[in-house]
Amino acid sequence: MLQNTGKLAGLTLFITGASRGIGKAIALKAARDGANVVIAAKTAEPHPKLPGTIYTAAQEVEAAGGRALPCVVDIRDEQQIGEAVQKAVDTFGGIDILVNNASAISLTGTLSTPMKKVDLMLGINLRGTYLTSKLVIPHLLKSRSPHILNLSPPLNLNPVWFKNHTAYTMAKYGMSMCVLGMAEEFRGQIAVNALWPKTAIQTAAMDMLGGSDIGKQCRTADIIADAAYVILSQPKDYTGHFLVDEDVLKQQGVRDFDQYAIQPGHPLLPDFFLDEAPELLAQQMEQHGATPAFKPPSSSATPASGGPIESTFDTIKGVINEDVVKATQAIYQFDLSGEHSGVWFLDLKSGSGSAGQGQPPIKPDVVMTMDSSDFSKMFSGKLKPTMAFMSGKLRIKGDMSLAIKLDKLMGRMNKAKL
Repeated sequence: MLQNTGKLAGLTLFITGASRGIGKAIALKAARDGANVVIAAKTAEPHPKLPGTIYTAAQEVEAAGGRALPCVVDIRDEQQIGEAVQKAVDTFGGIDILVNNASAISLTGTLSTPMKKVDLMLGINLRGTYLTSKLVIPHLLKSRSPHILNLSPPLNLNPVWFKNHTAYTMAKYGMSMCVLGMAEEFRGQIAVNALWPKTAIQTAAMDMLGGSDIGKQCRTADIIADAAYVILSQPKDYTGHFLVDEDVLKQQGVRDFDQYAIQPGHPLLPDFFLDEAPELLAQQMEQHGATPAFKPPSSSATPASGGPIESTFDTIKGVINEDVVKATQAIYQFDLSGEHSGVWFLDLKSGSGSAGQGQPPIKPDVVMTMDSSDFSKMFSGKLKPTMAFMSGKLRIKGDMSLAIKLDKLMGRMNKAKL
């Protein structure tokens, strides 16, 4: 981990969503300098599935050497933010740094995203970031080291980052547009920057999206905390930058990134929104031993005889049973294009399950659209569903959590082949 320099000693940070994950990691890094940290988050009572509350985070901050002020804040509520800001000023004498970290995510297409979730993402990511900034800025203008740091991506208009989850992208880019606008509006007065991870970070949200096995493809939140620490230690004229964690740390001389890996040496899952050419990304991933998930299938590739899709479904039929059905409770439809195009289904909702060619017996919960060659790779373990989805090879309509359950079935299939 990057060594602390003491530059944040005595400064007050107001961090949204700091009860767990990336927000808490940034809080603890600042606390080791002796900073004051306002933990502005909703979780006052323990969540049945997610660890941490604002009070347990406050205890960790104080154990690390900082002073903590836990505040129950829903950043969609102007009054709650205003009260937390005033309480911070009354307690610590001011606010020096705002970290807009709180965020909501739903990786679903337009027809599959309820307006309640659209409103949630826009309300927290976009409006919440804007509103919190608006209420904190008057105090930042009085600070000797004023910073706003948004955990948001570089603005990238490549349609691949919109087509599968337009609502989420709009909400997240709203945070980035706050950086773009406020950096210019307050140039010379407040440093306003954005920070985004190069690879997936293991958080409760990532575990929810990717399942229990996603962790080994991730880095810890410490890499974001170290990069944030570097940015927040800069003078206020360091502003308007859209930064990536790994690049920030490389400029500081960090070379050992295995220290941040959940499983050192394991291929890492690239994060959304970073504008690297798929071919270049493929090369980088392959150099680290990853499946070439971003490589377009070779046109000269010879399909396996006997029908690879039929063969895959024969294997699927061999591993599904009543236990799998009880654990899954979903019907999947696969719309395949390319060499072996067609529609296939997998019923894991009734009886002991069934699979085959054609439309499912009842309306599917999830429809997956992809090239037939990628489908074969995915079910043989050569292509991770998360990587296929993030690279645009796999399009998903329907319930994302049910789509993720297929990972477990694929793992059983691969064991069955051994």
